[in-house]
Amino acid sequence: MDAFYASVEQRDFPEYRGKPIAVGGSPDGRGVVAAASYEARKFGVKSAMPSRQALQLCPELIFVRPRFDAYKAVSAQIREIFSRYTDLIEPLSLDEAYLDVSSDKLNIGSALEIAGQIKQTIKEELHLTASAGVSSSKFVAKIASDINKPDGLTFIGPSRIETFMEQLPVERFFGVGKVTAKKMKSMNLHTGGDLKKLSEQELIKYFGKSGKFYYSIVRGIDDREVQPERMTKSLAVEDTFEHDLITVEEMYTELSKLADKICIRLQKNQLRGRTVTLKLKYHDFKQITRNQSFHEPTSDYAIIINTVKQLLENVDLEDKKVRLLGISLSNFGPLPPSHRPGDPDQLELFD
Repeated sequence: MDAFYASVEQRDFPEYRGKPIAVGGSPDGRGVVAAASYEARKFGVKSAMPSRQALQLCPELIFVRPRFDAYKAVSAQIREIFSRYTDLIEPLSLDEAYLDVSSDKLNIGSALEIAGQIKQTIKEELHLTASAGVSSSKFVAKIASDINKPDGLTFIGPSRIETFMEQLPVERFFGVGKVTAKKMKSMNLHTGGDLKKLSEQELIKYFGKSGKFYYSIVRGIDDREVQPERMTKSLAVEDTFEHDLITVEEMYTELSKLADKICIRLQKNQLRGRTVTLKLKYHDFKQITRNQSFHEPTSDYAIIINTVKQLLENVDLEDKKVRLLGISLSNFGPLPPSHRPGDPDQLELFD
Protein backbone atom coordinates (compact mmCIF):
# COMPACT_ATOMS: atom_id res chain seq x y z
CA MET A 1 0.00 0.00 0.00
CA ASP A 2 1.11 3.56 -0.69
CA ALA A 3 1.77 5.59 2.49
CA PHE A 4 -0.88 3.37 4.06
CA TYR A 5 -1.59 5.01 7.43
CA ALA A 6 -1.39 8.52 5.99
CA SER A 7 -3.52 7.60 2.97
CA VAL A 8 -6.25 6.15 5.18
CA GLU A 9 -6.27 9.37 7.23
CA GLN A 10 -6.49 11.52 4.09
CA ARG A 11 -9.27 9.34 2.72
CA ASP A 12 -11.31 9.48 5.92
CA PHE A 13 -10.69 13.16 6.76
CA PRO A 14 -10.95 15.56 3.78
CA GLU A 15 -9.20 18.34 5.72
CA TYR A 16 -5.92 16.38 5.44
CA ARG A 17 -6.06 15.89 1.68
CA GLY A 18 -3.28 17.57 -0.28
CA LYS A 19 -1.49 18.51 2.95
CA PRO A 20 1.73 17.20 4.51
CA ILE A 21 0.71 14.94 7.38
CA ALA A 22 2.61 12.61 9.69
CA VAL A 23 0.91 9.75 11.48
CA GLY A 24 2.54 9.33 14.87
CA GLY A 25 4.98 11.65 16.58
CA SER A 26 3.89 14.99 17.99
CA PRO A 27 4.26 18.73 17.33
CA ASP A 28 6.28 19.13 20.56
CA GLY A 29 9.07 17.13 18.93
CA ARG A 30 8.60 13.92 20.92
CA GLY A 31 8.31 10.48 19.35
CA VAL A 32 8.89 9.35 15.78
CA VAL A 33 6.88 9.40 12.57
CA ALA A 34 5.04 6.15 11.81
CA ALA A 35 4.04 7.19 8.28
CA ALA A 36 4.22 10.30 6.14
CA SER A 37 1.95 11.44 3.32
CA TYR A 38 3.51 11.98 -0.09
CA GLU A 39 3.08 15.73 0.41
CA ALA A 40 5.31 15.42 3.51
CA ARG A 41 7.79 13.13 1.76
CA LYS A 42 8.54 15.90 -0.74
CA PHE A 43 10.18 17.72 2.18
CA GLY A 44 12.20 14.64 3.17
CA VAL A 45 9.91 13.48 5.98
CA LYS A 46 9.80 9.69 6.27
CA SER A 47 8.79 6.91 8.64
CA ALA A 48 10.92 6.27 11.75
CA MET A 49 12.16 9.89 11.63
CA PRO A 50 12.19 11.80 14.94
CA SER A 51 9.37 14.35 15.10
CA ARG A 52 11.79 17.16 15.82
CA GLN A 53 13.70 16.48 12.61
CA ALA A 54 10.47 16.15 10.62
CA LEU A 55 9.33 19.57 11.83
CA GLN A 56 12.64 21.12 10.85
CA LEU A 57 12.21 19.77 7.33
CA CYS A 58 8.52 20.68 7.09
CA PRO A 59 7.32 23.37 9.55
CA GLU A 60 3.76 23.03 8.15
CA LEU A 61 3.61 19.33 9.02
CA ILE A 62 0.33 18.16 10.57
CA PHE A 63 0.67 15.41 13.18
CA VAL A 64 -2.15 12.88 13.32
CA ARG A 65 -2.67 10.37 16.11
CA PRO A 66 -2.57 6.78 14.78
CA ARG A 67 -5.84 4.82 14.56
CA PHE A 68 -4.56 1.27 14.38
CA ASP A 69 -8.04 -0.19 14.68
CA ALA A 70 -8.98 1.60 11.46
CA TYR A 71 -5.82 0.46 9.66
CA LYS A 72 -6.42 -3.12 10.78
CA ALA A 73 -10.00 -3.01 9.44
CA VAL A 74 -8.82 -1.69 6.06
CA SER A 75 -6.07 -4.30 5.99
CA ALA A 76 -8.69 -7.03 6.41
CA GLN A 77 -10.61 -5.60 3.45
CA ILE A 78 -7.46 -5.65 1.33
CA ARG A 79 -6.77 -9.24 2.38
CA GLU A 80 -10.28 -10.22 1.28
CA ILE A 81 -9.58 -8.75 -2.16
CA PHE A 82 -6.36 -10.77 -2.37
CA SER A 83 -8.26 -13.94 -1.47
CA ARG A 84 -10.45 -13.58 -4.56
CA TYR A 85 -7.37 -14.35 -6.65
CA THR A 86 -5.27 -16.75 -4.54
CA ASP A 87 -5.18 -18.48 -1.18
CA LEU A 88 -1.38 -18.28 -1.02
CA ILE A 89 -1.02 -14.99 0.84
CA GLU A 90 1.91 -14.22 3.16
CA PRO A 91 1.25 -10.98 5.09
CA LEU A 92 4.35 -9.06 6.13
CA SER A 93 2.42 -6.34 7.98
CA LEU A 94 -0.93 -4.57 7.77
CA ASP A 95 0.04 -2.91 4.48
CA GLU A 96 2.25 -5.41 2.67
CA ALA A 97 2.04 -9.03 1.53
CA TYR A 98 3.44 -11.59 -0.86
CA LEU A 99 0.98 -13.36 -3.17
CA ASP A 100 1.75 -16.56 -5.05
CA VAL A 101 -0.55 -16.53 -8.06
CA SER A 102 0.70 -19.72 -9.68
CA SER A 103 -2.55 -21.12 -8.29
CA ASP A 104 -4.86 -18.70 -10.11
CA LYS A 105 -8.40 -19.00 -8.70
CA LEU A 106 -9.97 -17.00 -11.54
CA ASN A 107 -7.92 -18.65 -14.32
CA ILE A 108 -6.68 -15.28 -15.55
CA GLY A 109 -3.37 -16.78 -16.61
CA SER A 110 -1.20 -13.69 -16.16
CA ALA A 111 0.46 -12.51 -12.95
CA LEU A 112 0.76 -9.03 -14.41
CA GLU A 113 -2.96 -8.90 -15.22
CA ILE A 114 -3.83 -10.20 -11.74
CA ALA A 115 -1.71 -7.48 -10.12
CA GLY A 116 -3.39 -4.85 -12.27
CA GLN A 117 -6.85 -6.09 -11.37
CA ILE A 118 -6.03 -6.15 -7.65
CA LYS A 119 -4.75 -2.59 -7.80
CA GLN A 120 -7.85 -1.42 -9.65
CA THR A 121 -10.19 -3.20 -7.24
CA ILE A 122 -8.48 -1.63 -4.22
CA LYS A 123 -8.81 1.79 -5.85
CA GLU A 124 -12.49 1.34 -6.74
CA GLU A 125 -13.68 -0.32 -3.53
CA LEU A 126 -11.43 1.24 -0.89
CA HIS A 127 -10.40 4.52 -2.56
CA LEU A 128 -6.73 3.83 -1.85
CA THR A 129 -3.75 3.13 -4.09
CA ALA A 130 -1.34 0.22 -4.01
CA SER A 131 1.91 -0.52 -5.80
CA ALA A 132 2.78 -4.01 -7.04
CA GLY A 133 5.96 -5.76 -8.04
CA VAL A 134 5.65 -8.88 -10.20
CA SER A 135 8.46 -11.40 -10.56
CA SER A 136 9.35 -15.04 -10.10
CA SER A 137 11.03 -14.52 -6.70
CA LYS A 138 10.03 -12.82 -3.47
CA PHE A 139 13.12 -10.62 -3.25
CA VAL A 140 12.79 -9.17 -6.74
CA ALA A 141 9.01 -8.73 -6.47
CA LYS A 142 9.42 -6.75 -3.25
CA ILE A 143 12.11 -4.50 -4.72
CA ALA A 144 10.01 -4.01 -7.88
CA SER A 145 7.00 -2.92 -5.80
CA ASP A 146 8.97 0.09 -4.57
CA ILE A 147 10.26 1.26 -7.94
CA ASN A 148 7.32 3.28 -9.28
CA LYS A 149 5.46 4.32 -6.12
CA PRO A 150 2.83 5.57 -5.72
CA ASP A 151 0.28 3.59 -7.75
CA GLY A 152 3.05 1.66 -9.53
CA LEU A 153 3.14 -1.68 -11.32
CA THR A 154 6.55 -3.09 -12.21
CA PHE A 155 7.28 -6.44 -13.86
CA ILE A 156 10.74 -8.01 -13.73
CA GLY A 157 10.64 -11.18 -15.84
CA PRO A 158 13.00 -14.15 -15.33
CA SER A 159 15.24 -13.12 -18.23
CA ARG A 160 15.75 -9.66 -16.68
CA ILE A 161 16.35 -10.65 -13.06
CA GLU A 162 20.12 -11.08 -13.16
CA THR A 163 20.65 -7.81 -15.04
CA PHE A 164 18.25 -6.07 -12.65
CA MET A 165 20.19 -7.36 -9.63
CA GLU A 166 23.52 -6.32 -11.14
CA GLN A 167 22.28 -2.73 -11.46
CA LEU A 168 20.64 -2.56 -8.02
CA PRO A 169 22.39 -0.21 -5.53
CA VAL A 170 23.74 -2.10 -2.53
CA GLU A 171 21.63 -0.06 -0.09
CA ARG A 172 18.51 -1.61 -1.62
CA PHE A 173 19.53 -5.13 -0.51
CA PHE A 174 17.80 -6.65 2.53
CA GLY A 175 19.93 -6.32 5.65
CA VAL A 176 22.15 -3.61 4.19
CA GLY A 177 21.81 -0.67 6.55
CA LYS A 178 23.68 2.59 6.43
CA VAL A 179 26.78 1.22 8.17
CA THR A 180 27.05 -1.87 5.93
CA ALA A 181 26.37 0.24 2.85
CA LYS A 182 29.14 2.62 3.91
CA LYS A 183 31.50 -0.32 4.38
CA MET A 184 30.60 -1.73 0.95
CA LYS A 185 31.15 1.60 -0.76
CA SER A 186 34.51 2.01 0.98
CA MET A 187 35.41 -1.30 -0.72
CA ASN A 188 34.20 0.12 -4.06
CA LEU A 189 31.11 -2.10 -3.96
CA HIS A 190 28.27 0.10 -5.17
CA THR A 191 25.91 -2.27 -7.01
CA GLY A 192 24.88 -5.91 -7.17
CA GLY A 193 27.24 -6.23 -10.12
CA ASP A 194 30.15 -5.20 -7.91
CA LEU A 195 29.14 -7.79 -5.29
CA LYS A 196 28.93 -10.39 -8.04
CA LYS A 197 32.64 -10.04 -8.71
CA LEU A 198 33.43 -11.49 -5.28
CA SER A 199 33.41 -15.19 -4.48
CA GLU A 200 31.02 -16.65 -1.91
CA GLN A 201 33.94 -17.15 0.48
CA GLU A 202 35.00 -13.52 0.11
CA LEU A 203 31.49 -12.23 0.74
CA ILE A 204 31.16 -14.39 3.87
CA LYS A 205 34.60 -13.21 5.03
CA TYR A 206 33.62 -9.54 4.71
CA PHE A 207 29.93 -9.66 5.65
CA GLY A 208 29.40 -12.81 7.71
CA LYS A 209 26.46 -15.11 7.03
CA SER A 210 24.74 -12.37 5.02
CA GLY A 211 27.47 -12.84 2.43
CA LYS A 212 25.97 -16.18 1.45
CA PHE A 213 22.63 -14.47 0.80
CA TYR A 214 24.27 -11.72 -1.26
CA TYR A 215 26.08 -14.32 -3.37
CA SER A 216 22.83 -16.09 -4.26
CA ILE A 217 20.57 -13.10 -4.71
CA VAL A 218 22.83 -11.19 -7.12
CA ARG A 219 22.55 -14.27 -9.35
CA GLY A 220 18.77 -14.22 -9.14
CA ILE A 221 18.64 -17.26 -6.86
CA ASP A 222 15.80 -17.00 -4.33
CA ASP A 223 13.77 -20.16 -3.80
CA ARG A 224 11.83 -19.02 -0.74
CA GLU A 225 8.17 -19.97 -0.99
CA VAL A 226 5.19 -17.82 -0.06
CA GLN A 227 4.16 -19.05 3.40
CA PRO A 228 0.50 -18.33 4.25
CA GLU A 229 0.92 -19.44 7.86
CA ARG A 230 4.14 -17.51 8.46
CA MET A 231 4.42 -16.76 12.19
CA THR A 232 6.53 -13.94 13.56
CA LYS A 233 8.65 -15.21 16.45
CA SER A 234 10.33 -11.93 17.33
CA LEU A 235 10.60 -8.30 16.30
CA ALA A 236 13.86 -6.38 16.64
CA VAL A 237 15.31 -2.97 15.90
CA GLU A 238 18.94 -1.99 16.26
CA ASP A 239 21.35 0.70 15.20
CA THR A 240 25.11 0.74 14.66
CA PHE A 241 26.60 4.13 15.42
CA GLU A 242 29.22 5.93 13.40
CA HIS A 243 30.75 7.12 16.68
CA ASP A 244 30.87 4.86 19.75
CA LEU A 245 28.61 5.83 22.66
CA ILE A 246 30.40 6.56 25.91
CA THR A 247 27.86 7.98 28.38
CA VAL A 248 24.71 6.37 29.72
CA GLU A 249 22.79 9.51 28.72
CA GLU A 250 23.79 8.99 25.08
CA MET A 251 22.62 5.38 25.30
CA TYR A 252 19.29 6.39 26.85
CA THR A 253 18.72 8.81 23.97
CA GLU A 254 19.35 6.13 21.36
CA LEU A 255 17.28 3.54 23.25
CA SER A 256 14.34 5.97 23.29
CA LYS A 257 14.50 6.20 19.49
CA LEU A 258 14.70 2.41 19.19
CA ALA A 259 11.77 1.94 21.59
CA ASP A 260 9.68 4.30 19.45
CA LYS A 261 10.53 2.33 16.33
CA ILE A 262 9.77 -1.08 17.80
CA CYS A 263 6.44 0.15 19.23
CA ILE A 264 5.46 1.30 15.75
CA ARG A 265 6.37 -2.12 14.34
CA LEU A 266 4.49 -3.93 17.12
CA GLN A 267 1.35 -1.89 16.47
CA LYS A 268 1.72 -2.28 12.72
CA ASN A 269 1.89 -6.07 13.10
CA GLN A 270 -0.69 -6.19 15.91
CA LEU A 271 1.74 -7.92 18.26
CA ARG A 272 2.59 -7.78 21.96
CA GLY A 273 5.55 -9.59 23.53
CA ARG A 274 6.23 -11.06 26.94
CA THR A 275 10.04 -10.90 26.66
CA VAL A 276 11.99 -7.67 26.19
CA THR A 277 15.64 -8.07 25.18
CA LEU A 278 18.42 -5.48 25.20
CA LYS A 279 21.36 -6.05 22.86
CA LEU A 280 24.73 -4.31 23.14
CA LYS A 281 27.84 -4.57 21.01
CA TYR A 282 31.02 -3.00 22.34
CA HIS A 283 33.69 -1.23 20.31
CA ASP A 284 35.74 -4.46 20.37
CA PHE A 285 32.74 -6.29 18.79
CA LYS A 286 31.99 -8.29 21.94
CA GLN A 287 28.22 -8.70 22.10
CA ILE A 288 25.91 -9.27 25.08
CA THR A 289 22.16 -9.50 25.59
CA ARG A 290 20.00 -9.02 28.66
CA ASN A 291 16.27 -9.78 28.86
CA GLN A 292 13.26 -9.49 31.11
CA SER A 293 10.04 -11.50 30.83
CA PHE A 294 6.53 -10.65 31.98
CA HIS A 295 3.42 -12.66 32.75
CA GLU A 296 1.39 -10.63 30.24
CA PRO A 297 2.45 -9.44 26.77
CA THR A 298 3.03 -5.76 26.11
CA SER A 299 3.48 -3.26 23.28
CA ASP A 300 3.52 -0.22 25.58
CA TYR A 301 6.32 2.30 25.01
CA ALA A 302 6.72 3.26 28.68
CA ILE A 303 7.10 -0.35 29.78
CA ILE A 304 9.55 -1.19 27.01
CA ILE A 305 11.81 1.85 27.50
CA ASN A 306 11.79 1.51 31.30
CA THR A 307 12.65 -2.18 30.99
CA VAL A 308 15.62 -1.68 28.67
CA LYS A 309 16.90 1.16 30.85
CA GLN A 310 16.76 -1.12 33.88
CA LEU A 311 18.54 -3.83 31.92
CA LEU A 312 21.22 -1.33 30.91
CA GLU A 313 21.70 -0.32 34.55
CA ASN A 314 22.66 -3.94 35.31
CA VAL A 315 25.37 -3.98 32.63
CA ASP A 316 28.95 -3.19 33.62
CA LEU A 317 29.78 -0.28 31.30
CA GLU A 318 32.95 0.88 33.04
CA ASP A 319 35.49 2.05 30.45
CA LYS A 320 33.49 0.43 27.66
CA LYS A 321 32.32 2.07 24.46
CA VAL A 322 29.14 0.90 22.75
CA ARG A 323 28.93 0.71 18.94
CA LEU A 324 25.49 -0.95 18.63
CA LEU A 325 22.26 -1.02 20.60
CA GLY A 326 19.19 -3.10 19.90
CA ILE A 327 15.77 -3.88 21.37
CA SER A 328 13.69 -6.93 20.56
CA LEU A 329 10.40 -8.40 21.74
CA SER A 330 9.49 -12.07 21.58
CA ASN A 331 7.25 -14.68 23.19
CA PHE A 332 4.21 -13.07 21.63
CA GLY A 333 0.68 -13.24 22.97
CA PRO A 334 -2.63 -12.23 21.41
CA LEU A 335 -4.16 -8.78 21.68
CA PRO A 336 -7.22 -9.11 23.93
CA PRO A 337 -10.51 -8.04 22.28
CA SER A 338 -10.85 -5.03 24.56
CA HIS A 339 -7.30 -3.78 23.97
CA ARG A 340 -6.96 -0.56 22.03
CA PRO A 341 -3.50 0.12 20.61
CA GLY A 342 -1.80 2.78 22.65
CA ASP A 343 -3.52 1.82 25.91
CA PRO A 344 -1.01 1.30 28.74
CA ASP A 345 -0.47 -2.24 29.95
CA GLN A 346 -0.34 -3.35 33.57
CA LEU A 347 2.19 -6.14 33.97
CA GLU A 348 3.77 -8.27 36.61
CA LEU A 349 7.40 -9.34 36.44
CA PHE A 350 8.38 -12.97 36.62
CA ASP A 351 10.20 -13.80 39.84
